[in-house]
Amino acid sequence: MPRAKGGYKTRKYHKKVLDMAKGQYGARKRVYKVAAQVVDKGLLAAYKDRKLKKREFRALWIARINAAVRSFGVSYSLFMNNLKKANITLNRKALADLAYNDPKAFSELVNQVKG
Repeated sequence: MPRAKGGYKTRKYHKKVLDMAKGQYGARKRVYKVAAQVVDKGLLAAYKDRKLKKREFRALWIARINAAVRSFGVSYSLFMNNLKKANITLNRKALADLAYNDPKAFSELVNQVKG
């Protein structure tokens, strides 16, 4: 019985992996075995960084809100607590955008909550 070398299906899968390894240097884009390792590592990093992205943006929003609020003499935690007490339901993304792009409106919001 002759040895089955895979043929069509193996070639199709190898081509898929090699296409994903485009942009790599040297053997990393030409040799299947090396390319498969590179692609696996890249896919793992992409998965991990999709999760990290959410954390990093939340940290950025908090830093922006904190910096904007400190100029009014209020701490971030106190500001967020007063927002909750005043029943104002703006998320951190919206608050950071307001602080960054419309400081006048943000100052009115701080004064409303502070007072």
